[in-house]
Amino acid sequence: MSEPVIALRDITKVYVTGEVEVRAVAGASLTVDRGEFLTIMGASGSGKSTMMNILGCLDRPTAGQYLLDDVDVAELNRKQLAQLRNRKIGFVFQSFNLLARTTAMENVELPLYYSEPAVGLRERHRRAREALEKVGLGSRLTHRPSQLSGGQQQRIAIARALVNNPDLLLADEPTGNLDTRTSIEIMGLFQALNDSGITVVMVTHELDIAAYCKRIVIMRDGRVLEDRANPKPNRADELRAKLDREEGAAKIGQKQEPH
Repeated sequence: MSEPVIALRDITKVYVTGEVEVRAVAGASLTVDRGEFLTIMGASGSGKSTMMNILGCLDRPTAGQYLLDDVDVAELNRKQLAQLRNRKIGFVFQSFNLLARTTAMENVELPLYYSEPAVGLRERHRRAREALEKVGLGSRLTHRPSQLSGGQQQRIAIARALVNNPDLLLADEPTGNLDTRTSIEIMGLFQALNDSGITVVMVTHELDIAAYCKRIVIMRDGRVLEDRANPKPNRADELRAKLDREEGAAKIGQKQEPH
C-alpha cells in the first residue's frame, strides 16, 4: 500500500496576540490518500483556513507532525519549503490573484520562473499553453484578465496551479466569487482533474459545493468533528445539463406567452 499524500498527526497551531493565545487548530489529525477529492468545512473560526495554510506549507504548526509525500515538513528550511510548494502543490484561491496587465499565458507561466532547475522560454510557453488547453482556454492565450469573465479568470488560476504538474491541488473557496452556473462549471473542472488522478483538497462553507466532493471533513473549534465519505457526489455535467433544460423550457414558455 502506498504512503498517503498527506498525513497530519495531532496538529496544533497557536497564535499569540499580546497576552491572548488563540488555539486555531487543537490536535487535529487527517490522512489523505492519493487521488482523493475531499472538502474541509466549518463555520468561521473552526480552523479550516489555518488547516489549509498548514497543508500548503504556508504556515508551520506549533506542535504535531505533517508528512507530505512521506517528507516531514518541519525538517525543511524556508528555501526547501518554497521548492516543495512549487513542485508538489498547486493553489487556487477565491480571489483569482491574477496580474491584471499580463496575458493568460504570462499569468500561467509565473510558477515556472521559480522552478529548479530553471525552465527555458520555449518550455514555459509549451507548458502554459498545455495547462490552458486543459481548462478549456486554449483560444484565450493572449487575453488579459479584464477581457475575460469571472469563470474564465478562475480557469486561468487553475491552469496556473496545474502548470508544474503538482501531486496536490489545494482550493480555498474556489467558487466564492462565482454565480451558480459558473460554480457548477468550475466544480466540473475539479472533478475532471480528480478523475485524471490529481488529489484535490478544497475548503468551502457551502453545502451545495461540498456535495461534489467524495469525502467531507467538518471542523469545529480547531478539531476534526466529522470525517465521512460522500458515496454519491453530485456530478457537475448532470447538473449543467439539467440547468440547460430548465433554461430552455423557460425560454419556450416566454415565447408562447400571449402579448
